[in-house]
Amino acid sequence: MKKSLLILSCVTVALASCGNPDSSSSSTSTSSAPAETTTTPAAEAPAAMLPGEKLVAMSDCVGCHNKTQKVIGPAYVDIAAKYPSNEENINLLSESVIKGSKGKWGELPMTPHPNLSKDDAKSMVTWILSLKK
Repeated sequence: MKKSLLILSCVTVALASCGNPDSSSSSTSTSSAPAETTTTPAAEAPAAMLPGEKLVAMSDCVGCHNKTQKVIGPAYVDIAAKYPSNEENINLLSESVIKGSKGKWGELPMTPHPNLSKDDAKSMVTWILSLKK
């Protein structure tokens, strides 16, 4: 019973983090000053970031992953330690990001991201696999 509740709560958190990132970034202004474009902090990516890192920073990945610590899913550095950076692993993990997966890091499934392009997923995975502890 406890295991079922834990899995249900983790899946709920994962699903909540997979919402439309654009839905929280809209704002209305009632002042007479010129309107400024505003974005949420998650949508801001510093210019010094690599393309894959920017995509990760602007996605919902942070709801389940962290660069150095396990959250719901594994830390990026742990993924990099498990999978050498090569074309086979980049393709395998890109498919897992897009289609979702279960069993590689435990029983909790990774939510699929079907709207993510194959090229973007590869860029994200390439950056993740470049990280070393």
